[in-house]
Amino acid sequence: MATSTAPSDPVTPAVPPDEIRAIPVRHPGRWLAAAVIVLLAAALANSAATNSRFEWGVIGHYFVAGTILRAIPVTIELTLTAMAIGVWLGVLLAVMRLSPNPLVSGASWLYIWVFRGTPVLVQILLWYNVEALYPRFAVGIPFGPTFAHVDANSVITPFVAGMLALGLNEGAYMAEIVRAGIISVPEGQVDAAQSLGMRRLLTTRRIVLPQAMRVIVPPTGNETISMLKTTALVSVIALPNPELLYASQIIYARTYQTIQLLIVASLWYLILTTVLTVGQYYVERYYARGASRALPPTPLERLRRSLRAIRPHA
Repeated sequence: MATSTAPSDPVTPAVPPDEIRAIPVRHPGRWLAAAVIVLLAAALANSAATNSRFEWGVIGHYFVAGTILRAIPVTIELTLTAMAIGVWLGVLLAVMRLSPNPLVSGASWLYIWVFRGTPVLVQILLWYNVEALYPRFAVGIPFGPTFAHVDANSVITPFVAGMLALGLNEGAYMAEIVRAGIISVPEGQVDAAQSLGMRRLLTTRRIVLPQAMRVIVPPTGNETISMLKTTALVSVIALPNPELLYASQIIYARTYQTIQLLIVASLWYLILTTVLTVGQYYVERYYARGASRALPPTPLERLRRSLRAIRPHA
């Protein structure tokens, strides 16, 4: 029996679609905002350049003056030592705060409450005048015999007073930063470590803290930058080797060029904070490895993206 097949439809040649022409979306508001910013920046630059009261020659002279240059290492030393104390103390207080022992966690909470609740300037002055309360420090067994006595004035120098005040105050803030990083680690990580027989401190040191660093590093970088500027408060106790602001005050107390010396100090603070900011980017990139597919961009990459973004579309 023959089977008949219906004639198939003739193949229709494919008609190529019209070429799609992408037209970029116009953003007139962005260009208007950019024009306003450029206009204001130009006006400020012109005002600073044409106002003879700035005395840029004086600023340039004192910018590299010996007194100012010798004060910069003191500022950096104060920043690094205070942050070292703060980070170490913050880790200890954060672990104590998360302890199931109510006495241990309560002691940590009390420390954080006291040091965060009082101004750091008051703490600097208290440490500077601590000999009024404790003329001598005794080394020995509590409620028992003492082995040695140390004069408070010989131990708590102005530099040590500023370092302790800044470091102990920073420890209270770092404790909350570290605690936030620790609780960001999934509890399953801790359970897995405990199932392998790891003790609490070993689990914290080997498992929890390395993973918590991704959360801890960014705010710690901000705290370091803030600490650099907070060292200016130490000027109230008149360090023998002055830090940056006090060195500027010493000069303008003699020359009466107050604004010029404050601008010099501000420029150096800007330079130092910029260096710390760049360093923070690379530390964040280091601890972001393995946590995300794309690492945070470096400052140079951010600059290139910004330049590409402001180019007009063809």
